[in-house]
Amino acid sequence: MPELKDEPLIALFAAPFISHLWTDSEALNRELKDKILAQERDHPQRSVSLSNVGGWHSDTGDLAFCGEAGITLCRRMKEMGDVATAKLFAEQGKPDPRFGWFLEAWANVNRAGDFNRVHFHGLYTWSGTYYVDAGDPENPNVGTALELTDPNQARAGNFLPGHLPTSALIRPQPGLMVLFPSYVPHMVFPHKGASPRISIGFNLRKDPYP
Repeated sequence: MPELKDEPLIALFAAPFISHLWTDSEALNRELKDKILAQERDHPQRSVSLSNVGGWHSDTGDLAFCGEAGITLCRRMKEMGDVATAKLFAEQGKPDPRFGWFLEAWANVNRAGDFNRVHFHGLYTWSGTYYVDAGDPENPNVGTALELTDPNQARAGNFLPGHLPTSALIRPQPGLMVLFPSYVPHMVFPHKGASPRISIGFNLRKDPYP
């Protein structure tokens, strides 16, 4: 027994996750908010219905309707994909692969009661979210949280159930960007806030794929 204490416990199949709060995002978020709400106002009937229940979901693309702010944000999304992938490869003792990225992004506007069902994004490498406005949540310590769920349901249901975490909550903050594998199930709780919760979802697919 004593000799076992020195053996490392290795997480073989952990899901990678990275987050970053862009501290210089105040002016960027003002521009993004103005552009997104204008797009919602001008095209209310074009809201896409996917995982969202209520709320407004823009067309997917490169955020062209957001102008220079959209260009800046898309560049930051790809930068985060580069950094996360390099870190993941480094953990395996492999060099930085420097993939190209195919990017799809979209804006979400959730008002009181709007939410997103549990879902994941197939045929992509990374998925992520950037928060423009938290929407003055009822409980600012939690906000209208994003929940990430253990993608291995066999593990979640059978391996020390009730003792190990099977989900994680992300509190939205303006300027916060999070990134996780596209296979990770996620959802957004019903919004309880005095103003719209505005976020931008995105997917990155490595090029060439797979």
